[in-house]
Amino acid sequence: MDVQHNQTIASEFILLGITDSPELRTPLFVLFLALYALAVTGNILTAAAIQSDAQLSQSPMYFFLTCLSLVDVGLTSVIAPTMLLSLLGGQGETFISYSGCLTQLYFFLALANTDSYLLAAMAVDRYVAICNPLQYTKVMNHHLCLLLLAGSCSISHLHSFFQTMLISRLTFAASANRVPHFFCDILPLMKLSCSDTSITVALIEALPVIITPFMCVVISYVRILATVLKVSSAKGKCKAFSTCGSHLTVVTLFYGSVIRVYFRPMSSYTAVKDRVVSVVYTILTPMLNPFIYSLRNADLQGALRKLVCQRRN
Repeated sequence: MDVQHNQTIASEFILLGITDSPELRTPLFVLFLALYALAVTGNILTAAAIQSDAQLSQSPMYFFLTCLSLVDVGLTSVIAPTMLLSLLGGQGETFISYSGCLTQLYFFLALANTDSYLLAAMAVDRYVAICNPLQYTKVMNHHLCLLLLAGSCSISHLHSFFQTMLISRLTFAASANRVPHFFCDILPLMKLSCSDTSITVALIEALPVIITPFMCVVISYVRILATVLKVSSAKGKCKAFSTCGSHLTVVTLFYGSVIRVYFRPMSSYTAVKDRVVSVVYTILTPMLNPFIYSLRNADLQGALRKLVCQRRN
């Protein structure tokens, strides 16, 4: 423990894990290890398949899907190890140093927000493709795609740095270092802190950074829906909706769980329910992304088969 300003503060945290039931730890360890392996393997295969196909690698939609896949590998790799370690522990918990906790928090916020902004960029791509198809190639050029990627990463990392610095200014008593979660997240850390609420207000003011990409997705799909409803043929409507069905599924899973956890008063935070919901956007959604995007996508399925055949030969 360290002593600062005549108060003993925590030099490490204890992550209490995903469950309090000893009998569930082994089956949950096997389950989440499998989900983690699927998430990493599936996303790496998706990115490799796209890059191995000359036509797909030049498409803006697949450019963003490649970036999303690589970010998802990083996101699950930041979260899953501490979760698995807590399930292996005798008491279902694991120790993490103060600096290690802040490092995990930084990369979690940076990668999760990058995920969010990439989903928004993909929504804009679908909007241009459906609402302004004749100008699609001109508008969604490689330069704009790179700018959207750079903006997504820059905003996310700046936001993460700012939030992590604010959390580092909070005081945590040595007797209150048990985090009721499977990773270091803002809300459980704020609940543990014995600092005043001024920093909490600054943290809440960061919500616009999270809301902006979500609103971008909503506006894009409202415009898409308005355009598709004007299409006279049922076949044309089905074709238009099929091009964004996979993305809409991922958006619903990701933002639905994020809104459930973060977009409500601190007083209503419940560790048991919220850490279960957190599994959706930290483990489940990254694992499902490769399957959702390739399920009804003949081009991506063909690229995956081609990649597998190349490796076998």
